[in-house]
Amino acid sequence: MSQFAEPATKESLRAAALAQRDALPAAERQAGAETIAARPFPVNIAPGVIVSGFMPMKSEINPLPLLHKAADQGARLALPAIDKRGKPLIMRAWKFGDPFKAGQWGIREPVPEAPAVDPDILIVPLACFDRAGHRIGYGAGYYDMTINALRAKKKVIAIGIAFAVQEIPRVPATERDERLDLVLTEREAIDFRG
Repeated sequence: MSQFAEPATKESLRAAALAQRDALPAAERQAGAETIAARPFPVNIAPGVIVSGFMPMKSEINPLPLLHKAADQGARLALPAIDKRGKPLIMRAWKFGDPFKAGQWGIREPVPEAPAVDPDILIVPLACFDRAGHRIGYGAGYYDMTINALRAKKKVIAIGIAFAVQEIPRVPATERDERLDLVLTEREAIDFRG
C-alpha cells in the first residue's frame, strides 16, 4: 500500500495517487497489465455476457489485455462514449479491429453508429481505491452515474483496474459514489462482494 499523508480532499488524494502511478516505468506498467490478464478472469463469462472496458490514457493501466482475455472466453465487448457532462456514459458495442473516433480529451471511442449496449461487467478506470471498494475517479462522476444507471436496470459487476501503488487507506466516499465489486492490481484480485 502506498504511504499517503491523510489529505482531506478527493482532489489531493487523486493528485498524490496519480503522481505515484506516473512514476512507474512504462515497462512496469505494461507488465502489470499483462500480469492481471494472465490470471483467471475474476468473474464467470457466460455466453453473450457484455464486458465494457476503456481506452487507457496517460499512465493508466492498460485494460486491453484483459479485454482480449474476456473476448477469447466468449464475451461481447463495449467501450464508453461521453454523451454530455452530467450524464452517464454511453456504452457502445465494440470489438478489436473496429474503427474509433476521437472523443473528449482525445480518448478513442467507438463510432456513433455502434449500437448502445448495457454491459453486465464494467472494467472501470480509477485514480485511487481503498479496501472498502470505494474509488476516486477523475472528478467528473461519469462512472458513478453510469454504474448507478446500469444497476437500476440489472445486476452489474463493477471491476476497478489499477496498480497496487494506487491503493490508499480510505476514500472519503459520498452517497453519490458507487462501490466497486472487485479491484484488480498486478499484485492481487481484491473481492469486496463477501
